[in-house]
Amino acid sequence: MAKEHVGSTKHHQPEGRKNHATRILAVSGLCILFYVLGAWQSSITPTTPTEITNKVGREKTSNEATDSSSSSSSSSSPSRTSSLSPSESLDFESHHPSVIQDSQELNEFPPCNMSYSEYTPCQDTNRGNKFDREMLKYRERHCPSKEELLRCLIPAPPKYKLPFKWPLSRDYAWFDNIPHKELSIEKARQNWIKVEGDKFRFPGGGTMFRYGADSYIDDINELIPLSNGTIRTAIDTGCGVSIAFDHFYFVASWGAYLLQKDIITMSFAPRDTHEAQVWFALERGVPAMIGVMASQRLPYPARAFDMAHCARCLIPWSEYDGLYLAEVDRVLRPGGYWILSGPPIRWKKLWRGWERNREDLKHEQEDIEDVAKRLCWKKVIEKDALAIWQKPINHIDCIKTKKKNHKPHICKSGNADEAWYKEVENCITPLPEVSSLDEVSGGALEKWPERATVVPPRINKNLVTGITEEKFQNDTKIWRERVARYKHIVDALSQGRYRNILDMNAYIGGFSAALMKYPVWVMNVVPANFKPDTLGVIYERGFIGVYHDWCEAFSTYPRTYDFIHAAGVFSIYQDRCDITDILLEMDRILRPEGTVVFRDEEHVIGKIKSIVKRMRWNTKTADHESGPLNGEKVLVAVKSYWTG
Repeated sequence: MAKEHVGSTKHHQPEGRKNHATRILAVSGLCILFYVLGAWQSSITPTTPTEITNKVGREKTSNEATDSSSSSSSSSSPSRTSSLSPSESLDFESHHPSVIQDSQELNEFPPCNMSYSEYTPCQDTNRGNKFDREMLKYRERHCPSKEELLRCLIPAPPKYKLPFKWPLSRDYAWFDNIPHKELSIEKARQNWIKVEGDKFRFPGGGTMFRYGADSYIDDINELIPLSNGTIRTAIDTGCGVSIAFDHFYFVASWGAYLLQKDIITMSFAPRDTHEAQVWFALERGVPAMIGVMASQRLPYPARAFDMAHCARCLIPWSEYDGLYLAEVDRVLRPGGYWILSGPPIRWKKLWRGWERNREDLKHEQEDIEDVAKRLCWKKVIEKDALAIWQKPINHIDCIKTKKKNHKPHICKSGNADEAWYKEVENCITPLPEVSSLDEVSGGALEKWPERATVVPPRINKNLVTGITEEKFQNDTKIWRERVARYKHIVDALSQGRYRNILDMNAYIGGFSAALMKYPVWVMNVVPANFKPDTLGVIYERGFIGVYHDWCEAFSTYPRTYDFIHAAGVFSIYQDRCDITDILLEMDRILRPEGTVVFRDEEHVIGKIKSIVKRMRWNTKTADHESGPLNGEKVLVAVKSYWTG
């Protein structure tokens, strides 16, 4: 039975009745006072968008990656301007009903523990160490299972700042964005990187060029043509299966300085103990990705690069019967160059400085020379510590001179462009057939920049199913018009604030071509195992890119892209994996205040918008360029600034 409340229905004592009126007045006065205080408190609201964002993501979570004791807190950044232009109205909400979500899905994503600030899911050291160390398999991509995926937002470091604008970013980066001093200490005498107050400075030095990257590149330019537009795409290979990581690439200065000659370089190296190889490069605004030459093919098509480079990268080129040089041959264009600098080149003169055994260096160079000869490469020159070989423009002579038992043989079958989790093969990738010795296999390319807009040979020769010359021309026109509109939607693009751009579904590179007048570079992604395979076309146009499956994490560090373009991506993947995980991965690799432009069907855009609202992203929606009757819609999203 409920306990009787004191003095509820009973008569009060006489002394109580004397004070009855007084009590009523006192209670009434208190009620009025509390009402006024409550109304005043409710009137206090955040005065800036940043303050509104500060209130997002405070909930505790049971996610093992989230630690409430070190939850991220939002922080306003000085002099911040919106990436969405106020001059153009993008909102069409009143005409398009939003997707209804259940109450569970409306929860905000919490911040991850600060220990995940540098998280690279498919290059996790603990996971990788469970795999075979032979051929560096443990350093290849090993992605988390569905059950291991994080459902939280990767935090930026507490003092994170937006990177310097290009071209200043080539030489400077904020220390707080990548707080690792190891390289500046270990390689202090080699002039790679210096810590100056709150900044890193990149002087352009390196192990193999003490006079700077410019001087080193000038030396190469005296041996092969780097300035006439013949060479446009290059690949700079980082460490291989050697355990010692004493190589030049670290901060990608070779690729950074080649940009002055309109040569764009794909630099790659594994995630190593210094934590900073690829990260420093991308922070500088230089193309790079995490990768390693190991048991699997590089994620690029055949005949992609005009030039390949290794400066003391310690890849064992002659081991495994020349397997790694055969892979370089696969991705090198007919007539392309391979440059090797450092040991063992010119070992007779330089062996003492390399602190290597003279006989070992002798045998190593002889073995490399032998593999190159078996690949039918011609040695162009050897000067100082540089040696350059050239791949033949076709295989007519190569086929004639090869004996049946002379390895590596010409590959008999298979798709030479197939490169997503594909084992490296120890055979020579066949070139397209030609009718004469002076004909370039696959077709000759125009010089840069003309090659960006002319019809690529793979399309001219009908090597890409369903893509004709007419389709190519129409695609080029369409993307010029779309990018012209983007500059009004995304102010930061035309203001030069964005440098690193990722196109998640690049098709034939029309978006990249339309951005040529801006100070940007584009990582063009072609979804793996989808037809048509267009990445070879993108390389023939003079752009770079990679195969990737968006059901997995991308091979890069957090906060390495300024602008992500996603055209039709979610229509492709919505039935293959959870699009929430793709969006969280996009949040991981996007810088604070970075922009994403989605183009997709209206119902897909609705799903995307309902998810990104829980990720501290601000959004605006727009109709297709042709008008509201077109089923494709555009969603512009800006990641808010917040730090751990």
